[in-house]
Amino acid sequence: MHDKLTKSDIEKMEQEIEHRKLVVRKEAIEAVKEARAQGDLSENFEYYAAKQAKNQNESRIRYLENMIRTATVIEDRSREDEVGLNKRVVVEFEEGDTEEYKIVTPVRGNSLKGLITFESPLGAALMGKKAGDLCFVDTGSTSYTVKILSVENTGEEETDELRKY
Repeated sequence: MHDKLTKSDIEKMEQEIEHRKLVVRKEAIEAVKEARAQGDLSENFEYYAAKQAKNQNESRIRYLENMIRTATVIEDRSREDEVGLNKRVVVEFEEGDTEEYKIVTPVRGNSLKGLITFESPLGAALMGKKAGDLCFVDTGSTSYTVKILSVENTGEEETDELRKY
């Protein structure tokens, strides 16, 4: 399965890869050298921690490069007043509670921060709808209806970080 990424997602991934290769990699190699120089490796916690950090960095680089290589590039084609990528949506649930969400690509999703993906049940139900619309959300195990109270185009923000894995 190919991840659906925007050009901006890919640019952010490429920036992270470059930083990890030029900065983090050098720091990790130096930390391993310093820990190795401390002598006996059999009980050298610093050495194993440094090796683990170095391996995690290399793993993250491979992960990002693979995501970019296999990605399907998408664009948001929603109108200004429609729910789409990088838009804030305030919804009202059947019981009267309101929540605010931002619709993002899967690599930026973080429901704890109100960032839901366009592929999630709620995100998919909201896509292309407008303020005042009722949306039926089917999660597979339950279903509910929400009313869209407002849609605001916030664009991509610097705080919209890539998920770690």
